[in-house]
Amino acid sequence: MGVPIGELLSKKELELENLNGRKVAIDAFNAIYQFLSTIRQRDGTPLMDSKGRITSHLSGLFYRTINLMEAGIKPAYVFDGKPPEFKKKELEKRAEAREEALEKWEMALARGELEEAKKYAQRASKVNEILIEDAKKLLELMGIPWVQAPSEGEAQAAHMASKGDVWASASQDYDSLLFGTPKLVRNLTITGRRKLPGKDIYIEVRPELILLEDVLKELKLTREKLIELAILVGTDYNPGGIKGLGPKKALEMVKHSKDPLLKYQKTSPVDLYAIKEFFLNPPTTNDYKLEWKLPNEDGIIKFLCDEHDFSEERVKNGLERLKKATRAGKQFTLDTWFKK
Repeated sequence: MGVPIGELLSKKELELENLNGRKVAIDAFNAIYQFLSTIRQRDGTPLMDSKGRITSHLSGLFYRTINLMEAGIKPAYVFDGKPPEFKKKELEKRAEAREEALEKWEMALARGELEEAKKYAQRASKVNEILIEDAKKLLELMGIPWVQAPSEGEAQAAHMASKGDVWASASQDYDSLLFGTPKLVRNLTITGRRKLPGKDIYIEVRPELILLEDVLKELKLTREKLIELAILVGTDYNPGGIKGLGPKKALEMVKHSKDPLLKYQKTSPVDLYAIKEFFLNPPTTNDYKLEWKLPNEDGIIKFLCDEHDFSEERVKNGLERLKKATRAGKQFTLDTWFKK
C-alpha cells in the first residue's frame, strides 16, 4: 500500500526508452501483485493451467520483463524477506480484507455481475510462497538476476541504488524514498494502455521518475524529517497515521517541530521511533550478484509450456525477443565501457 505522500512529490514522466542501458532493482512482490490483480479473465478469474495452478504472475513476469529488456532496461527483481514485527497487524488486516473481497467476488459471480466480480477478484489477489518460488525459477531460466532481501524488498532495492549497483529502484510505493533510494521509478511494470476501474475509459500509463534529492530540496526537509512526515500520515507499519493529519498539515508540523512524533507516541499502538529507525537503518545484504545471461530456451519451454500449458508458439516468439534484447544489452554495456 505504501505511504500516501504522492501529492507532495514532483514527478518527471518518462518513456521506457529513456531508461535505455539502466540497471533497475524492481520490488518483486509489488510487481507480482500487479500481475495477479490485472491479468485476469472477464469474470475476475486468474489465468490458470489445466491443474488449476495460477499462472497470471508467470505471464506478466515473462512478457513484461521482455518488454523492459527490449527497451534496453536491465531489471533485477528483489524479493521480500521477513517483515518487521510491527508490520504483523497490518498483514493480518490485509489478509482479512482479501477474504472479504473473495466472498464478495463469489457473490457477484452468482448474481452475474461480471464487472463487479472482477473488481473484488483483484482485491482478493494473494502472493504466496508457491507463486514466489515459481517466479524465481522463471527468472533464473530467463537469465534475469533476482535478490533475496533479509527483510523488506524496497529497503534492499534502495540499498542497491544507494551503492550504485543499480541506477534506480522501481516500485509503486513511495516507501523506497524513505529507505533512501536516490531515484525511484514508478509505473515501470504497468506501463501501457490501461482501463480505469469501473469505467469504460482507457489511459496511457508512463513511467515516472522521482529524485530524492529534488524532493528534499523542494520540501525543505532532511530524509529524517521526510520519514517523520510519512509516519504522521501513515505507513505500512502504522496505517492511517495520526487522525486528522493529511500530508500538507503534517509537512508544516515536521518543519516547525524538533520532535513531531513525541506528542503522539504515548497513544500510538506501535513504537513510532522504532518505525523511524527501521526506515533509517533497515536490514539489507551485499550478498548478491547482478548478471544478465542468455535464456535457457529448453528450460523455459518445459516450465511454461509443458508444465503450465502456455502457448508454445507465443513462448518461442517471446524467447526470440528476449535473446535479441539480451545480446543487445551486452553490446550496449561493452560499447559504453570502450567509450569511457
